[in-house]
Amino acid sequence: MLTLKFDENVCKTCPTGDCLVKCQYMNVDKDTAKEEMVKIFRGEDSFVFNDCVTCYGCEEYCKRGNHPFYLITERREEKGLLTTPRAITRQWINIGEPQGKYRLGKVKEKVLSFGFMPEFLGWVKGRLFEDVMPSFVFGQEFFCNVVYIHFANTAIIKERLPTIVDNFKKLGVKEVVFMHDECYGSFANLAPAYGIEVPFKVTHYYEYLYNRLQELKDEIRPLNIKVAYQRPCSSRLSAEKHHYVADIMKLIGVDLVEREYQDENALCCGGIFSMCFGYGLADDVQKRNIDDMAEHGAEYCVFNCPACQGTLGEKVAKRGIKPVHMIDLCKMAIGEK
Repeated sequence: MLTLKFDENVCKTCPTGDCLVKCQYMNVDKDTAKEEMVKIFRGEDSFVFNDCVTCYGCEEYCKRGNHPFYLITERREEKGLLTTPRAITRQWINIGEPQGKYRLGKVKEKVLSFGFMPEFLGWVKGRLFEDVMPSFVFGQEFFCNVVYIHFANTAIIKERLPTIVDNFKKLGVKEVVFMHDECYGSFANLAPAYGIEVPFKVTHYYEYLYNRLQELKDEIRPLNIKVAYQRPCSSRLSAEKHHYVADIMKLIGVDLVEREYQDENALCCGGIFSMCFGYGLADDVQKRNIDDMAEHGAEYCVFNCPACQGTLGEKVAKRGIKPVHMIDLCKMAIGEK
């Protein structure tokens, strides 16, 4: 039985209550934040169950090693407070069920993991990836399943994640470069929170990109463009790697515009909101976010998550802001795009 590592005393003695105080979607003061998290830990009812939009942010805001979002999700599940109708939740869970269908490249000790996102199969080409490709894995057998935390379902993650870890182990890999924040965060942060041992090095693809660009720095031609970065919710599970956004932008000569909704204050793309909480919330968040990009002179919107790009790409384009994935932005800098 996998049990979440959570310390009630950490909440009681927290000097800031930042996990909820900093939330972009709730208005909570310090004392209330601490009281509500203790109530949630004890299995009591809380307004947080109704107001949490599953943005993952509190996982980043808590600097004391607790896991407020995982706890909120577990308690929601225990109480049957699902964020979508059960039929939709079950449909999504069925989509990611391991069924023995997957693709392997020429797997070496270092491998790229595409999870269950086929977009990466077309993106990871050229000099940026020539030192590791064609070593890759793709398919449900290597899909972290963490997306289901949006649906207040940790049970399926705890059931499947140990098997996914074992699937990597059977390949004999020593390092896995995860091409999506959610997958990276699941192995680097969520797995340890539940006591799941990960027997290989876990690398975020931003770290890989930065190091690879350093190797190709003689080929870099500064882009001299102004961009806004659309930070995905799943990036909150890998907050320690977020600095690579600014590091990469500086390296390739890109001006990352200073705006209201970035870094810790980032707003979600709104994709999951429309499914779980209705179009009103999604439309409001998207409008504020895109207005913020436009008002600060962004020429491009740089995406990390393919789902975010699918949700917002056309909408930013209608505002005259060009959508581009981080991989393509880096290819532009070395003359490949």
